[in-house]
Amino acid sequence: MRKLIAALACRSEGSRLYGKPLQNLDIAAGVTILDHQISLLQTLPCVEAIVLGVSQGAANAAYAELAHRRGVAYLFGDPKDVLQRLIDCAHQAQGTDVFRITTESPFFYYERVAEAWAKHLEHQNDVTTIDGLPEGSHFEIYTLAALEKSHALGEARHRSELCSLYIREHRADFKLEVLDIPAEVARLDLRLTVDYPEDLIVCRAVYQHFKAQAPCLPLAQIASYLDLHPEFKSLVAPFVVPQRLW
Repeated sequence: MRKLIAALACRSEGSRLYGKPLQNLDIAAGVTILDHQISLLQTLPCVEAIVLGVSQGAANAAYAELAHRRGVAYLFGDPKDVLQRLIDCAHQAQGTDVFRITTESPFFYYERVAEAWAKHLEHQNDVTTIDGLPEGSHFEIYTLAALEKSHALGEARHRSELCSLYIREHRADFKLEVLDIPAEVARLDLRLTVDYPEDLIVCRAVYQHFKAQAPCLPLAQIASYLDLHPEFKSLVAPFVVPQRLW
């Protein structure tokens, strides 16, 4: 029996913006980026468990507190070997497959997760993913075996936060499927991740506008909202990287 678990790698250290997953999307309500992600993941029946893979160190103790508050599992692991933390999350939850998003990106394309999981199983993929969306909106589904192979055969750079790097450099060794996306969300000109203070301003504005629908904020509606507010697009324009990953 296959079991999909969400492995969320967490850490507070950062040179540009400290504690990104713990930054508030809704200051008054105390809804952090990680809170929002957990709430959204909990609406997806195919995701059977959520595990926080937290970097060791006193600065990251708050993630254990958040995990207790939200009733999700967590573990502490090597600060640099993010790939091993994802693997450990899968083992802790007895998962066969891993759903991955980055914990500084609140608005992933949840609408396609069920379809991706179905194709992942039906086509016996090692990796099923999506690309061409606004930066920060992507997700990846891996078999645990694919992650373990990446860790065993890769170098230190492959075991870092660049968890997909080994597979992307050795595509012929894995069965990979990248889902097609509609034009309304094929928006590499947009950015929905939090790495700079300007990013946080934009993501807070998006959340405030759509929070009546939270945690399910449709990506196409977010894109349309940003088109109507060029001031937000221009605010993060210097940081946009209009490049596909897969």
